[in-house]
Amino acid sequence: MDDFPPVHREPAPELYGRLRVRTGDLGPARWLAAGGPGVGEFGTVAGVAAAGFAAYARVLHPASLGDRPVRWSTVAAAYGRRVAPGAYWHQLIGADRDHRNDSDPGLPGVWDEHPAEGPTPPDVARALIPVLARHTRTPDRCWYGLWNGYGRWDFEAVPAFRTPGREEVLLAGTLAEAVSPVSLDEFAELPDLWWPEDRAWCLGGDVDLVSTYVGGSEALVAELLAAPELEAHRVAPGDAVG
Repeated sequence: MDDFPPVHREPAPELYGRLRVRTGDLGPARWLAAGGPGVGEFGTVAGVAAAGFAAYARVLHPASLGDRPVRWSTVAAAYGRRVAPGAYWHQLIGADRDHRNDSDPGLPGVWDEHPAEGPTPPDVARALIPVLARHTRTPDRCWYGLWNGYGRWDFEAVPAFRTPGREEVLLAGTLAEAVSPVSLDEFAELPDLWWPEDRAWCLGGDVDLVSTYVGGSEALVAELLAAPELEAHRVAPGDAVG
């Protein structure tokens, strides 16, 4: 018999930050639920950021040293390694897959906190927003997917749409409002999926990842790769995620 008490979850909000929770028609997400122009498999770039785009980028979540973000390339150089587009963080630092259980992580003077695991971190999101805004005609009409498995909110009564390996609650708002969930509290997850109404691109993250993936045009990916505030690599839709 399971003697553990049930975990308290708060009722699903009408607004997640300034993003409105959709409790009716999930039509705007139907293209994702159906796999888009091609079906992305669970654990692949296209499975996270939707299939069918001309190009894809992997945006790395930074490590940190105190309050300062630290690029993976800086960490890699300290270990005498380099960052390949498909690099895994644990391999970069010479750890095993259970590195999150290490009691004393880091390299003095280089990094002391692992990259944030989960949806896009707020600072990375703030750097992405102006780039994404330049590559859509509908920045004021965007849609978002939030995994219904995050523990704080009880989304069981809210309709959800399926993506590879996940069920997502549909949210609506502007691109500028993507980071607004942090107004709930500093630990509130940002949406896992973002896409504008014109479907010019799709951004995807996941609870188990330390990267954000973006599918879109060649021009968008080129700008992401060149953005000084981001550490990004070109990837292919069938590549494994990390």
